[in-house]
Amino acid sequence: MTDLVMELQALLGPQGVLTGDDVRSRASTYWNPEPMQAAAILRPRSVAEVSACLRSCHERGMSVVPLGGNTGLVEGTACGPDGVMLSLERMAAIDSVDELGRTMTVEAGAILQTVQERAVSHQLMFPVDLGARGSCTIGGMIATNAGGFGVMRHGMMRERVLGVEVVLADGTVVTALNGYLKNNTGYDLKQLFIGSEGTLGVVTRAVLRLEELQSAETTALVACQSFAQVTGLLKHLDRSLSGSLNAFEVMWGDFFALNTGALSKLESPFAAPYPFYALVECQANQADALRQHFEVALEQALEAGLLDDAVVAQSAAERAALWAIRETSEPEERCFTTTLGFDVSLPIRDMDAYVRQLQARLAEVSGDAVLLVFGHLADGNLHLTVGLHDRVARDRIERVVYDCLQHYRGAVSAEHGIGLEKKAYLPVSREPAELALMRQLKALLDPDNILNPGKILG
Repeated sequence: MTDLVMELQALLGPQGVLTGDDVRSRASTYWNPEPMQAAAILRPRSVAEVSACLRSCHERGMSVVPLGGNTGLVEGTACGPDGVMLSLERMAAIDSVDELGRTMTVEAGAILQTVQERAVSHQLMFPVDLGARGSCTIGGMIATNAGGFGVMRHGMMRERVLGVEVVLADGTVVTALNGYLKNNTGYDLKQLFIGSEGTLGVVTRAVLRLEELQSAETTALVACQSFAQVTGLLKHLDRSLSGSLNAFEVMWGDFFALNTGALSKLESPFAAPYPFYALVECQANQADALRQHFEVALEQALEAGLLDDAVVAQSAAERAALWAIRETSEPEERCFTTTLGFDVSLPIRDMDAYVRQLQARLAEVSGDAVLLVFGHLADGNLHLTVGLHDRVARDRIERVVYDCLQHYRGAVSAEHGIGLEKKAYLPVSREPAELALMRQLKALLDPDNILNPGKILG
């Protein structure tokens, strides 16, 4: 190990390799303050240096864990004390913006918020948006096929990446920086690496698909008595708003009540509680016309019995206050001794039945377990928080969550990836033939299993 570190220090320079206390001074993840473990963190400045690093590690059979913004939730960047981490934090440049083609070419270490702000400066937008926008990197988002807000209209990272530059486990550089939408020249190789969590190759550069800037937005919080109203409202608004519906977030009543109750700094804008709430937002360019169209659609929904009450944000501050109810996590942290989070997908039609079944099963495991549910309803994605006061083994809760999900042929991960945390449950969502093909691809591209070993498939 010492010889390899010295070789890499000579290659990358004095600031290019971190060891010892410089590694331990970093948190394991954004969410876990424990000291990071690794023999070294490599910090290359170019694709040539990434290639050289991987070539050297490959020759010695050294495991390499690619590191983005480290904001993931599934232990996708977990590393042992004898492994090496590869961070692209010094490869954060925005190479170019093509206003006519509506593309941006960036290095993988570029921060999402920086990319969004550069796009806006050209009257364009990069529409994939996450709560961790100030920390997450484009490379990490590609590796995990990140989703976040606005997926119903703009898609996940898979739909926003036109081309990639990737370095394989042995140091081979594959340049597929396609900059246009239509390209039917054989296999779409970039799709192998989007969502692969760094197990097949390290993305070093990407061409991102932008859109014309939408300068106006209108947001409302809607209250409903039934899940049937919620789904009916989604169909109505999507049909009525002529493609401008950008977000349709659902919150079950218990989640909303906690986030606007005594343990929260936030307040409900409604006088009475409801079983379901939807946070609805649309975007366009003509503010007055958009707002009028939106309010008419809500009035029609009220007349049709698709909602019971609604509050439309009158300012940016009111919009932020409505979104804060959806995004805050502090009340959960104050209320429970332990919280376990889950990120699942399933057909929209089955969501209410799944939640009811899960609540009943959780009550059998723990008498004081509380299930809080919210998520990107229009994308088929629910986020679940199980709050506990007693000590219940995590695996017991996980088995209940995923056993119930399997009945509805759901996905154990909607947008956060598999990492270490979910790999035992991957067969819940994937057939044996699919898993076998994944293993064949891994063996082909990384036969010595040095890239992020142990993640996804083991």
